[in-house]
Amino acid sequence: MPPIDQITTFVSDHPIETVIISVFALILLTLAFFALRAVFRVASRNLRGWAAGRPAEDILTIIAASIATGVSAQGMWRFSGDVLGFDGPLRLLLFAFIEVAVITSAVRARRNMRENFSAGIDGIAVWALTCLSAVLSSMDARSVAEAVFRLAAPLVAAWLWERGMAIERHRITGRSRINWRITPERMLVRIGLAEAGDRTTSEVDAHRRLTRVALAAKRARALREAGASDRKIRKALAELDKAMDRAVEHTGLAVDEKRQEALLSQIGALYNTSALIDLSPPVPWAPEQPQAGGGGAVAAPPAALPGSRVTYLVDDEDDEHRPADPAPPVVDTAERAARIRAARQYWDRQIERRYVPRAADIAQEVGIPLATAKKYRALWKLEPQAHALLEAAYREHGIIDTGTFPAIEVPEPVLTVNGSAPNGN
Repeated sequence: MPPIDQITTFVSDHPIETVIISVFALILLTLAFFALRAVFRVASRNLRGWAAGRPAEDILTIIAASIATGVSAQGMWRFSGDVLGFDGPLRLLLFAFIEVAVITSAVRARRNMRENFSAGIDGIAVWALTCLSAVLSSMDARSVAEAVFRLAAPLVAAWLWERGMAIERHRITGRSRINWRITPERMLVRIGLAEAGDRTTSEVDAHRRLTRVALAAKRARALREAGASDRKIRKALAELDKAMDRAVEHTGLAVDEKRQEALLSQIGALYNTSALIDLSPPVPWAPEQPQAGGGGAVAAPPAALPGSRVTYLVDDEDDEHRPADPAPPVVDTAERAARIRAARQYWDRQIERRYVPRAADIAQEVGIPLATAKKYRALWKLEPQAHALLEAAYREHGIIDTGTFPAIEVPEPVLTVNGSAPNGN
């Protein structure tokens, strides 16, 4: 007899029992409804509280990793039944022990990350147990495609966990664990398809054209000084003239002062490349040598620097007749370094204003000994921008390097060699 007929017969033969059973069933269904609704509300409230302070990518990472872990657990369920022969409650209790170990190691690794800023041995255990689960699941596969799928699912879960840990590590420490040497950006910069800086296209093109002019000028000068044949010199001059024409046409070199200064700086650096091998810059970590006959300590005098072809004939001529400075007070390394940085900042500000300050100006402005100011000024004036200012001053006004003066012609009285105004002005 079909079940519906059995129910109908039972209701016809036992009406009172049917009513009682129906009432109890209704009460149980009502209680089950309210219990499920309460559980749903508590779970929903806890879930909202858990997800309130988490970004969407963390939530999606946890969901995806949970799904991948479930796939891995299903593979271990089949492996425990088909290979190990587990059945019934034993199979239910033992099939997912590796997945439980993976989750435990992941939780411990996250706690280590928050406390010690490193996943530690638990992070290694997550990957080792994940690989073990993947291999065991794939061994019970029925086809190659299923084996690949069984291998991929646990590894996907581990990768998502690793990325979540990397995000949290960056959020806690403010930095990433490593910086890759091979990245798409670096490869594109290496082959010349990308720009490392944030320069615009016009700036990059202008820089390349000015560099071509400077290199062509250097080649022509080298050939002339080497006594090359007239044909080679004419060819080099023709290349220089062509590069100059293109630079004037495409960069606005004739009217743009910044481009003119950039070109002079490049030429100054290229013409004086050989001076680099003779430089003797001070060693920043060398101890200061005591001065003979005094209680103070001064830095060792710098080695002689190579003289330039024009502008370095005289260096602070007016300072030679000053009386010798008294021995400077003893200062610690940190204070000395701070004064040198202040002197460098003062030098850069004056160079931006197209002035080359004297050693006495640097010493007075920053409060460092005059000998130290002379030493660093002798090095800084070899830089391309300062070198270009000194040469421009000599070409336009005949001023030799004696101190502060305007390197570009301005509507102000031109200073003489000793820094005073000429007679009649």
